[in-house]
Amino acid sequence: MEGDIAQFALMGKYIGAGLATIGLGGAGVGVGNIAANFLAGALRNPSAAPSQTANFFVGVAFAEALGIFSFLIALLLLFAA
Repeated sequence: MEGDIAQFALMGKYIGAGLATIGLGGAGVGVGNIAANFLAGALRNPSAAPSQTANFFVGVAFAEALGIFSFLIALLLLFAA
């Protein structure tokens, strides 16, 4: 009986880590969306593109940070819990 409980806990840990990695895919989609919209705007109005480059990099950094956080949560679930 106790072996079954330990197996269920291990299974839940792996499922939780797998669900936490969904954020990595979301980060990839977010970065692609940011880059696509920046390029669309830059091609539409090339004179305004240099002033929006800093906003582009801030948006990419936030999207990547969320992906890194979800990866960290997955690692914590696998190895620390």
